[in-house]
Formats: sequence, C-alpha cells, structure tokens
Amino acid sequence: MGLTDSSVVDSARARPGLLFVALLAALLLVDLAAKLSGVGLGPIGGSLSVDRLGSNLWNGVVIGLVIGLAGIGLSMTYSILSFANFSHGDLVSAGAFTGWGVAFLIAGFGDASIRALVTVRDAGSASPGDIGAHILTTPGAILVGLVVAFAVTALLAVALDRAFYKPMRDRDGIALLIASIGAALVVRYLLQFGYGSDRRGVTASVDASNLAFGPLGVSVNAHELTILVAAVGLMLAMHAMLQHTKLGTAMRAMADNKDLALITGIPAERVVTATWIIGGGLAGASGYLYVLLRGTIQFDFGWLLLLLIFAAVILGGIGSVYGAIVGGLVIGVVFTTSTIWIPSDFNQAAAFAVMILMLLLRPEGLFGGVSTA
Repeated sequence: MGLTDSSVVDSARARPGLLFVALLAALLLVDLAAKLSGVGLGPIGGSLSVDRLGSNLWNGVVIGLVIGLAGIGLSMTYSILSFANFSHGDLVSAGAFTGWGVAFLIAGFGDASIRALVTVRDAGSASPGDIGAHILTTPGAILVGLVVAFAVTALLAVALDRAFYKPMRDRDGIALLIASIGAALVVRYLLQFGYGSDRRGVTASVDASNLAFGPLGVSVNAHELTILVAAVGLMLAMHAMLQHTKLGTAMRAMADNKDLALITGIPAERVVTATWIIGGGLAGASGYLYVLLRGTIQFDFGWLLLLLIFAAVILGGIGSVYGAIVGGLVIGVVFTTSTIWIPSDFNQAAAFAVMILMLLLRPEGLFGGVSTA
C-alpha cells in the first residue's frame, strides 16, 4: 500500500495538471449530484431534472456520432498524407447540399404538398420548419440523398486531390495545409454562388415524441434514430474494411510506415485515391446527417463545424480512426452537457477546453495516435 501511495504522489508531483483535472472532475460530479437531488449548498447544487440530463446526453451522442464520422476522413488524411486538410469542412457542406438537393427533388416528385411548400418558401412566407421532407413520409428520398452525398463528395475529394494536392505530393505539410485552405475557399464560394448565402430549411419539424424511451426520460425522434443507425452502420463498415480487406491492410501499413510500405510493393497512389474516396464520402455523409438533425442548411456550416471536428480528432489521437470516433462522442457530450453549468453561447469553448487539456496532459490523444506536435 505504501508503494502504491508513493507512486500516486510521485505521479501527481510529476504531472500536476492531472491532479487539477481530477479535482475539477470531482467537483463537477458533486455539483451534478447536488443538482439532481435538488440540494443547494452555496454555489454548489441547484435544480436539474433527470429528463434534462438524459436529453442533453442523448443529443450529445447524436452530435458526437456526426462529428466522429466526419473526423474519420480527417484523421485518415493526416495519417496517410501527413497534412491537416482544412478543406474537409467544405466537403461536409458540399455533401449536404448535393445530397439534400437530390433528396428534395425526389421527395417533391412524390409529394405535391412539398412542391407547394417550396413555392411558398421561395416567396418568403414559410419558415424553415414548414418544409415537408421527413424520414417517415419520404424515406426513400432521404436514403437516396445519403448515398448521393457520399458519392458526390468522394468524387469531389478525388478531384481536389488531382487539381491541388497530387502536384504537391513531395512538398512539406505546411505547403499542403495552405493549399487545402485555398481549396476550401474554392469549394465554399462555389457553393455560395450556386445556392446563395441564406439559411434554408430542408426538413419538416420533427415531433420529439415519435419514439419515447422511459429510462432517463429520453425522447428519440425518427431523424435522430436515422442518424444513429446510419452513422453506426458506416463506422462498422469502416472497421470491417480496415481489419478484413487488403485495402485496409495497405492503408494501415501506409499510416504506420510509408517508406516500408512502398518497399513492400503497396500501390501508394491507389491507397491515396481510396483514402480520398472514403474520407471525402464520409465527410459528405456526415454533413448530410447533420442537416437532417438540425433541419436547416447554409453554405458555410461545414467550415464552422470544422473546428469541432479537429477538436475530436486531436482528442482521440490524430491519425487514429477509432480515436476520431471516441473523440467525436466526447466532444458532442461535452458540447451539450456543458450548458448545465454555462450559457449555451459558450458550449463550444467548453469543448475546446477539453481538447486543450488533452494536448497538455496527453499530446498523443486518447488512442495514442500520431503526436499532435
């Protein structure tokens, strides 16, 4: 026991930040317990219902799945091509616009009320929540839109690679990073030129009582359940590809040691192309699902989401696909549950604070990815 106590003390002295984080976490847990029990002890405690906590946790998981799905592509790009791709956020936007454009077109053919609502909205007299696309009324259109979002964004990612990144493959990471910012601007303002800069509604208002679950008082609507199934399905497919296919083995070899992979005869250019196809496709799918969750779309929402995606990738361990998924879930839960203690305007700051703490205490991330230095 004495040796154990001594090692704990030595660890705390060596890394005082760990002690601070442990104390802060303990304080938040005590405060949360006091809020749930309705006990007020000065600045600690207050009032918090179990239903609200459950709702915050569920919303965090749903948002985290979307962020983690987008983070997979970003992490793959970094681990195989060794640069931070700042155009990834605009790939998210591109997938959302193309996917929902097709979904809404198909839904409009089958539902006269949607066509009428589009006409009313374009005239400026309908709110975003009035638009009638819904997974329960137009499931085929929404599922086709998801496939289109994946496919079109995969093609766009490959096109950007051929136009911007492939000619610079032998440059350092800084040059590629700057090129990715330029590519992001190109994609973003093409979206603005084609679709305009206004925020638009694309889905109908969703009743939270579509599906209700008693534990924790959580109510799950059909769109959230769709996001859960689609995101988890894509993640499992990604896992199967990485672990049980030749392409996955080649990708893991390229990420571990690119020079050794080339010596062993792995076709590097094919692996790079596959990386862009999969990473870009997952980015587009995540953008499409995020719009399904929030119900509205605008040309730069992917760029605004990019910082949270980077935070998730860094938290999980940049270069680690599984770290990106777990990091996304952590960021999503922190993003929603932090509103218990701070105003909602500052919930992004809470997510970034968690990322900064991870950089200070464990730079390699939760899953020990490539060093963030």
